[in-house]
Amino acid sequence: MRDHGGNLDEARVAWGQGDWIDLSTGINRQPYPLPELPPEAWTNLPTASARAALMEAAAAAFGTAAPGLAVAGAQTAIQMIPLLESPRLARVLAPTYNEHAACLRQAGWRVEEVGELDALSGADLAIVVNPNNPDGRHYRREALRSLSVGTLLVDESFADPAPDESLVVEASDRLLVLRSFGKFWGLAGLRLGFVYGGEEVIRRMSALAGPWPVSGPALEIGRIALGDLDWRRETIRRLSGEATRLDDLAASAGWALAGGTHLFRLYKTSGANKAQAALARHHIWTRRFPYSDTWLRLGLPGNESEWQRLGAALGV
Repeated sequence: MRDHGGNLDEARVAWGQGDWIDLSTGINRQPYPLPELPPEAWTNLPTASARAALMEAAAAAFGTAAPGLAVAGAQTAIQMIPLLESPRLARVLAPTYNEHAACLRQAGWRVEEVGELDALSGADLAIVVNPNNPDGRHYRREALRSLSVGTLLVDESFADPAPDESLVVEASDRLLVLRSFGKFWGLAGLRLGFVYGGEEVIRRMSALAGPWPVSGPALEIGRIALGDLDWRRETIRRLSGEATRLDDLAASAGWALAGGTHLFRLYKTSGANKAQAALARHHIWTRRFPYSDTWLRLGLPGNESEWQRLGAALGV
């Protein structure tokens, strides 16, 4: 099933209109402050020099000199990668973000979802989300390097708060790495993401993406935000503390930590449907999963008022 968080329309149909707090995604609810943009960012077609400036800022932020491509969200790269090779056998480390398997199947690949890292071996294309969504599983670089696969795609969309084990510096034609912008910087509506690999694979993906894969405002905002090291350091510090705060709230409500990252937490409840409904009555939306009766995932509230509302809804 290609279900996703952020589906507030469904929440409103079921639980009514009102002032909703959307904790169903892993998007930072204290986003990067939008800078004032020059008029030409809106009125002119995006330029090659603006793309180059963004990629320079991204290379510095992610710590890589590997060839890369900016796209309209990491999702765009997920949809393009299955088109780079003739469909064969793909293995996806699961459970994880469901678009990887869905896009591969859509492109004609034979897809096997496996539960252990070693079970990926032998695949023509292997997918690892690292850290994983929704349980935060994390694999060391040595373990990923040792996999015997044709091409390895590592989705690092949630790696920004703790990037020490990133493989982006090693990206090549047989090791593709995705990085997100919208999640950590909290501007998912901007639709900006990055894919890194070898020169040949990035050339082919660039041809698929077309001449203007990213909007002018996204190029400019991304360049500025990626270069703001002070904001990045402070946000990492804040998220680390707030993840612990959310764990404490959940524990007081009787939930057990099942995993997570600095941007979202996953809890084992006595019943995910019941727990989600209890919060939805207070117009707080969360994420449950069709393959688990107990897992409930929450993003971090964005301000003190949201924290207070969540605590009251949990009865703690």
